[in-house]
Amino acid sequence: MAKRGVVLECDPRVVVVKKELERMVKCIVEEEEDCCESLIDAAKEALSLLKDLNLRNKSSSTTSLPSSPQQFNCPLSNQLMTDPVILASGQTYERRMIEKWLKAGNRTCPRTQQVLSHTVLTPNHLIREIIGQWCENHGIQLTNSNHVNEQGIAEGEHHHFVSLLEKTSSSTLSEQKAAAKELRLLTKKMPSFRVLFGETSHAIPKLLKPISGSGNTNNLHLDLQEDVITTLLNISIHDNNKKLVAETPMVIPLLMKALRTGTIETRSNAAAALFTLSALDCNKQLIGKAAALKPLIDLLEEGHPLAMKDVASAIFSLCVIHENKVRAVKDGAVWVIVRKIMDGLHVDELLAILALLSSHQKAIQDMGEIGGVTCLLSIIRESKCDRNKENCIAILQTICLYDRTKLKDMREEENKHRTISELALNGTSRAKRKATAILERLNRVVNITHTA
Repeated sequence: MAKRGVVLECDPRVVVVKKELERMVKCIVEEEEDCCESLIDAAKEALSLLKDLNLRNKSSSTTSLPSSPQQFNCPLSNQLMTDPVILASGQTYERRMIEKWLKAGNRTCPRTQQVLSHTVLTPNHLIREIIGQWCENHGIQLTNSNHVNEQGIAEGEHHHFVSLLEKTSSSTLSEQKAAAKELRLLTKKMPSFRVLFGETSHAIPKLLKPISGSGNTNNLHLDLQEDVITTLLNISIHDNNKKLVAETPMVIPLLMKALRTGTIETRSNAAAALFTLSALDCNKQLIGKAAALKPLIDLLEEGHPLAMKDVASAIFSLCVIHENKVRAVKDGAVWVIVRKIMDGLHVDELLAILALLSSHQKAIQDMGEIGGVTCLLSIIRESKCDRNKENCIAILQTICLYDRTKLKDMREEENKHRTISELALNGTSRAKRKATAILERLNRVVNITHTA
């Protein structure tokens, strides 16, 4: 009876007929009206109408809600998906159902039986939008079992994030490694997980805990360190995280340690993280004061092709402020850079750093001692890159101001190849100005010599 009542109540006509029938039955029982016979006939008609409506509702109850298209149903539950997510295999499932599958220890796709490379679940926003539109067109309210906050972070994502953070502090190494690897993948693919690190209290220290133990590098698990450092790089990409990450006490020391002791990918990613963090001037100062330039310069000297570009970018960004220029020159940056340029390695990036450092007098002295003038003049003569020529002539002009003994080398180059004159005629506007200034200085010295 209760079930039939629910079916009837869904039709407003049934409600009206029921109320009228109740009124008529009450009147018949109490004999309040003279026309009792006509009232009984009307009650019979109402009862017949109610029966007819009841039969119609019963027959249509199974067809009142259209069946959803099969592609909108979760392959596990065969029910309409409300929070569709993509598995590593590329298949889409209802989040609740596939999470249950994975928590049971399964590491294959239920549909394809493919072994999963990871267990990251990516929201399928396109399918969700299509399902939502279909439900709206058919008058069906799509229940949202996974609340999304104003930053676009789903409640399920937040719970998963917290769960992974807890596992990074686990006493079991395998759990730590699995959690770190998954956080690396999530922060790479999903900006919402980068945001979560900035908004969750003590999230960054928890992430770093597995690699922030004793200073004994023999006990360090390099794959775990690589995943944690790469996650730190991914987090730092989010602008709102840069200050928080750099000011977390363990971060810069652990990045410096990674520059020295990790796999080459770890070392490269540590340099990339320092470059990303140095986008803020306050972070440039923090990184410089922590003496992070020295391990960067050491890694540059090693010259591993996978790390060179990230290291050069980090050094350049840090040396934009004067204090770090002084530190870099003191740590031997000029000697390392000029040698690499002589070897023809990453000349574009390294010349840009050298141009920055050339405003420091000690840098000019180092360049003179290592034979930098000859190297720079040969680049101007042989290079096809206007930017490189500009940087070279700018450095040479600075050398003219600080070290007059090198004017002789420049004059010999000019007499032999007319390198500087050629640049003054055909270079970019900046290069022309610098080259002309050097030529004027050379001519002035010649005139003074003749006069003497």
